[in-house]
Amino acid sequence: MTSYKPTEFEEVTIATKPIFQGQVISLQVDTVRLPNGQTASREIVRHPGAVCVLAVIDGKLLVVDQYRKPLNKMQLEIPAGKLEPGEQPELTARRELEEETGYRCGSLKHIHSFYTSPGFADELLHLYWAEDLQPGTASPDEDEFLQVELITLEEAKTCIRQQRISDAKTITAIYAWQLYQLTGEW
Repeated sequence: MTSYKPTEFEEVTIATKPIFQGQVISLQVDTVRLPNGQTASREIVRHPGAVCVLAVIDGKLLVVDQYRKPLNKMQLEIPAGKLEPGEQPELTARRELEEETGYRCGSLKHIHSFYTSPGFADELLHLYWAEDLQPGTASPDEDEFLQVELITLEEAKTCIRQQRISDAKTITAIYAWQLYQLTGEW
């Protein structure tokens, strides 16, 4: 592995131009000084962060089927949602799990946090494992239309091949679940 100083490749921001401020994201264009002294533009999406929940009931993965407008198709995904201002990720995970699926969990274990698209966005996604699930009543947001389903690991892998599951968070969760089944460790 090549060693380098942490600041050797750093891009220093010279100017920031706000482009758009929405309810979920904002967009800005930064002018940066490159390590070679040249300047470049960087389009950056700012996001408050989000959570996703890996929940298994009787050996089946809890997923929601919903229409995703950017893709113009239905997608199976694990329950997920964005952090509200000042909200801790674990609280968001509990809230989103119950809102989207109706299930409450007795405990949550943080598996990992990862950036979704670091080339242009700062969204940090926190993946949790939910245990001790109890059914309840879902209460999705007024603009959220979901169908809750349970699928086996083999069905999940088939859905990946068919691109019914094609988002990174759900694919990551499925392979984490498979690894957990094989090793007993996260």
